[in-house]
Amino acid sequence: MARWLKTSIPAADKAEADAKVRATVEGLLADIASRGDAAVREMSVKFDKWDRADYRLTDAEIKACLDQLTGQDLEDIRFAQAQVRNFAEKQKAALQDIEVETLPGVVLGHKNIPVNSVGCYVPGGKYPLLASAHMSVVTAKVAGVPRIVTCAPPFEGKPAPAIVAAQHLAGADVIYCLGGVQAVGAMALGTQSIAPVDMLVGPGNAFVAEAKRQLYGRVGIDLFAGPTETLVIADESVDAEMCATDLLGQAEHGPTSPAILLTNSEKLARETMAEVERLLTILPTAGIARQSWRDYGEVIVCDSLEEMVQEADRIASEHVQVMTRDDDYFLQNMTNYGALFLGPRTNVSFGDKVIGTNHTLPTLKAARYTGGLWVGKFLKTVTYQRVLTDEASAAIGEVCSRLCMLEGFAGHAEQANIRVRRYGGRNIPYATAAEKR
Repeated sequence: MARWLKTSIPAADKAEADAKVRATVEGLLADIASRGDAAVREMSVKFDKWDRADYRLTDAEIKACLDQLTGQDLEDIRFAQAQVRNFAEKQKAALQDIEVETLPGVVLGHKNIPVNSVGCYVPGGKYPLLASAHMSVVTAKVAGVPRIVTCAPPFEGKPAPAIVAAQHLAGADVIYCLGGVQAVGAMALGTQSIAPVDMLVGPGNAFVAEAKRQLYGRVGIDLFAGPTETLVIADESVDAEMCATDLLGQAEHGPTSPAILLTNSEKLARETMAEVERLLTILPTAGIARQSWRDYGEVIVCDSLEEMVQEADRIASEHVQVMTRDDDYFLQNMTNYGALFLGPRTNVSFGDKVIGTNHTLPTLKAARYTGGLWVGKFLKTVTYQRVLTDEASAAIGEVCSRLCMLEGFAGHAEQANIRVRRYGGRNIPYATAAEKR
């Protein structure tokens, strides 16, 4: 039976905080919908202390940002984007349009069509998270999206050079220096100066995530996102320092980021808890990581690999780092996760920054029903049908008519009946067709 050596704060406390965020975001979005640019500007000044006549960056401003980076910086950004692009291209190649003749004279097919416009949010208030530009813009570009708009908040009172460089090199068509609810609200709803998009993607803080949730339906979104989550699954084939490092490496994202250790070794569990405390005395981001570990960290000890899989699937974590003697057991048996990182040679940071898989992943147990952002999220798989012969139209029509009348839809049935009359030679009057069924 699973045993908790450390638990997170009660669910009721989390729910109360979520309710406050929901109410705040609802008011902000209503203001943007009503007043457009004026509301966006007020929010930018209030929340980011950032004001300018036009939040869109000019070509000269973009070039100035690139000029602030070293040659090595730009080379590293290009390398990371090449990895993301390569994997996205391989994924897209697996998505084939199809056309098949399912019955004589009946042709069905589907096409994969990119959405027309996407708004990519790149977080950057606390840290300039340029990797999010790779994940969203590069992937949308590979999918063939014609118009890609990006928004990122100012960093230390100006556009973040590394983010702007990443947005530009990834292929963004329009770059805005705009953050928070005002950014995603403007992209989704449109304002006097910002044309609306069809889809919003990219991670963000609790307010950005809630804004995307409330805007869903008005536009498409990638995921209902919450704080970054990490689950470390380990046995005594690795040591406590490795486990603690991987836990804190994600806990530094924010004070509400869950970091959970799942193990079958109480010895490793206790040593890891001690090692976390040691590392918190030297980690530069310990101020955030400590709060996250204190309030949202958990340590769970299980009796067997089977029980570890059950707990892992219950948790359904965004990131799952597996470091055991039999990593493939978890690959073969786990079903609920955003991304797996198998073995001590890889880690979540590789996936976040450079290795090529997408780091925008399901949180809040959404891994039970969806995967993360990938090239397919930007594509609409739409179907079509074609009936080639009179005989096929009449044959399908007869069955369709009977099924429609089982549901009481006489009008639907008549759509089928007219084909039976025209193409099948059966002279059934309209009223008789409905009465007989």
